[in-house]
Amino acid sequence: MPRRGKKYLEALKQVDKDKAYDLREAIDLAKKIAFANFDETVDLAVKLGVDPRHADQMVRGSVSLPHGTGKQVKVLVFAKGEKAREAEEAGADFVGDEEIAKKIQEGWLGFDKAVATPDMMPVVGKLGRILGPRGLMPNPKVGTVTNNVKEVVQQLKSGMIEYRVDKAGIIHAPVGKKSFETEKLLENIMTLMDSLIKAKPASAKGQYVRGMYVSTTMGPGIKVDHQKVVNEL
Repeated sequence: MPRRGKKYLEALKQVDKDKAYDLREAIDLAKKIAFANFDETVDLAVKLGVDPRHADQMVRGSVSLPHGTGKQVKVLVFAKGEKAREAEEAGADFVGDEEIAKKIQEGWLGFDKAVATPDMMPVVGKLGRILGPRGLMPNPKVGTVTNNVKEVVQQLKSGMIEYRVDKAGIIHAPVGKKSFETEKLLENIMTLMDSLIKAKPASAKGQYVRGMYVSTTMGPGIKVDHQKVVNEL
């Protein structure tokens, strides 16, 4: 177990580990005890009752947070012709085809999200070993392989996030910044939770949402009354 600094331990003392906090209360506490000298990201962790080892219980998707994440997202679009022009007009930071794919093969990764039109997938597919492990591979399941590049680029720039359950059955996602008003963080989290509920696999049995924690980049996790959140959706 890693050693924790004094500031973290002081923050941890203010969290009742035996209590499941009301969501608004958890957000307020996370903001209060954040101690880093930068605008920390607020993260949500959700434990789901799924077994991601089974393909039919894999939970993944994307959702546009109403107030964004507070992060400037650099978007790359693999497209040609008219679709390339649409991407540029929508605000994509980088647009290209085989040439930009070659640049990636040579080691360039100066972007946060990648989008591709379907006709570009034979080119993009060759980058799977590079982009896949980094979570940068365009995927039709989360809407980043599409001919509607204008709308997707705008969504990504304004706060669309992707989520995917990990091996332990947990979803980790950024939901804003410490500087956000509590109400905005609350709305972002409820929007994400609504998306997760709708993404419940038909094969998932028993209780679906089994735990929720709110934290900031450097701060401790704060347990949330997840049943109350589910009941409010």
